[in-house]
Amino acid sequence: MTIVLTHTESETYFYNALCNGLGEMRYYGLSLDVDGKAYKKSKAKLEKENKSTCYEDVFMQLLRDGGTLTMVDDECDGEYTRSITIKDVHDRVAMTPLSHLMDMINEHDDAITGDVILQSVFYEEVIFG
Repeated sequence: MTIVLTHTESETYFYNALCNGLGEMRYYGLSLDVDGKAYKKSKAKLEKENKSTCYEDVFMQLLRDGGTLTMVDDECDGEYTRSITIKDVHDRVAMTPLSHLMDMINEHDDAITGDVILQSVFYEEVIFG
């Protein structure tokens, strides 16, 4: 079965995953890193447009502005460090295991759903948890 999502749907589900699942990544020895200068530029852009500047909003704007998000492996000498772009979000959210993707689509998502979507986007599979 092939799941096809629009860019807007992929971005919405990834954004929700950042909100719900990002904290779970620390249990795997991972942390999210961004270029500080790019973060400030994207945040300023949102402020100028009178939009929310919570960090998930800034992360999404940073991706839309052509930047990257990097999941840093803090425990295994960088073995699981990966960077993504907005194209990866568009291409990989649909790769999320169907049960979790449907939980997100049907708004029955939780931290586990977010965790699985984040892993699907950063690693193209679920490898932790």
